[in-house]
Amino acid sequence: MKKRMIAGFLRASLILVLAGLFACSEKPAPKVESDNIYDGLEFQMPHVTVPTFPDYKVSITDFGAVGDGQKLNTKAFTDAINDVAKNGGGTVIIPEGIWFTGPIRLKSNINIHANAGALVIFSDIKDLYPLIKTSFEGLNTVRCLSPIYGKDLENIAFTGEGVFDGSGDAWRQVKKSKLTSSQWKKLVASGGIVSKDGQTWYPSKSFEKGAELSDMNVPRNFTTMAQFESIRDFLRPVMVSLVSCKNVLLDGPVFQNSPAWCLHPLMCENLTVRNVDVRNPWYSQNGDGIDIESCKNSAVYNCTFDVGDDAICIKSGKDEDGRKRNMPTENLIVKNCTVFHGHGGVTVGSEMSGGVKNMHVSDCTFIGTDAGLRFKSNRGRGGVVEKIYISNINMINIPSNAISFNLYYSGLSVSEIMKNKKDKNKVDEVVPKVTVETPQFKDISIKNINCRGAKQAIYLQGLPEMELQNVTMENLTMEAEHGLFCMDADSVTIKNLKLKTTQFPAASFYNSKNVSISALQLSSSDKPLITVDGKRTGKTDIQLATGTTASNLYVLGKNVDAAKVKIAE
Repeated sequence: MKKRMIAGFLRASLILVLAGLFACSEKPAPKVESDNIYDGLEFQMPHVTVPTFPDYKVSITDFGAVGDGQKLNTKAFTDAINDVAKNGGGTVIIPEGIWFTGPIRLKSNINIHANAGALVIFSDIKDLYPLIKTSFEGLNTVRCLSPIYGKDLENIAFTGEGVFDGSGDAWRQVKKSKLTSSQWKKLVASGGIVSKDGQTWYPSKSFEKGAELSDMNVPRNFTTMAQFESIRDFLRPVMVSLVSCKNVLLDGPVFQNSPAWCLHPLMCENLTVRNVDVRNPWYSQNGDGIDIESCKNSAVYNCTFDVGDDAICIKSGKDEDGRKRNMPTENLIVKNCTVFHGHGGVTVGSEMSGGVKNMHVSDCTFIGTDAGLRFKSNRGRGGVVEKIYISNINMINIPSNAISFNLYYSGLSVSEIMKNKKDKNKVDEVVPKVTVETPQFKDISIKNINCRGAKQAIYLQGLPEMELQNVTMENLTMEAEHGLFCMDADSVTIKNLKLKTTQFPAASFYNSKNVSISALQLSSSDKPLITVDGKRTGKTDIQLATGTTASNLYVLGKNVDAAKVKIAE
């Protein structure tokens, strides 16, 4: 209860601060209840089935569990789950205490209820987690068994106010740049291996070998289990893996310190995640909060995230494996969530080869997330992201892009790209042909956004062969170093955008067409406010709000047809 009060106080306090900072802000939405999560949806969505359970209950102590933080209680968890399953389903209760255990394998019709004061710590003995065939980073591969694992199940839940800790520090590599000097010295002294360049710590030589042989955390050329066994330390699992399950509920607990991603529902149907806190150290490599992948009919609300990578991630498989699976993430609601740290507040991609459609995000707050709303993909992915509706988002202290569409995603976080100057705003003179491997983002609505402090307010970058299509934005108040950048986009409509920037031009357009912007309010400057460039530039109509002044309102590139561009105060 105490953590709920603290989280609620922080959320409420921040919203009040933001309300004072932005006069145009609407009143903050009250806590979302399960019976009104469907209010205001822009698409037809079936109600998510929430599991219910028989009255039958057991405690893990009935099966010999000891909550002293010393005894390994794997057998007690297994026996309790088997007993409830044998009796037709019900609840396994975890009382107050420190419960040390190996992996928990779920069965259908079971609710794992962790009482307040219950702390479940998963063992860091990696031999307890055998290798299994699974999916990670959107690819079919082999990983260690997850600390919490369920496949092909129905009616499962984790409830209560307890804490599940994945002992992730025993599994993860750590970058020196993410620690203080004293933290780094302590980590190196604990054992493990330091990379040749001295910038990365690995838990073991096996892990280092796996990192060298893998591409984006997945060894692509391995074909036998013996090969995977040779780098098993590297094959760190997600903490909670739920595969092809129906009627799933996560309601109340804290999930923290995961070896890799924290929560990973994969190909699930009827998923409810509410009142959950997800926490990973900010330095945790691939420490995502929740990765909803190829799921149908899902709701995430009243949750908090403080993690080391993307917080709320939407995925659907990667490249050929994702296209063969051909399962989009569809019918998704995200409401009233707070993200304290993460590479992105809400992220779509980059593994989106199966597509994403019918997604509603509203009434969320991002505090210091690397990016705010983050969409990413690249050539080779394929897949269609469409019918995305985002509204009522407040952000502060965003180190990179508050709103980001990047179709040249390179695997780095947005701020790392910008810091290393690897984002060259690529323009191909020879435009590739559109194929099944070409990603497409279209029909996206973003409105009622407040951002105080960002490196860049809005970054829209499509592909020359497949532009961002039909993007609409309305009622945005944004304070950032850089303003709006729009490249390779078709049919961009923006109304009532207030940009307070320190760098100019405040709005730049490159090879975009059918751009319509009205009531655009920019900071006054003695430098040009707007640039339009690129030989593929089409119709561009920009109407500034009254009161904006500049010695030179705009600059057109030499390849732009001036007859297609209209910019007026």
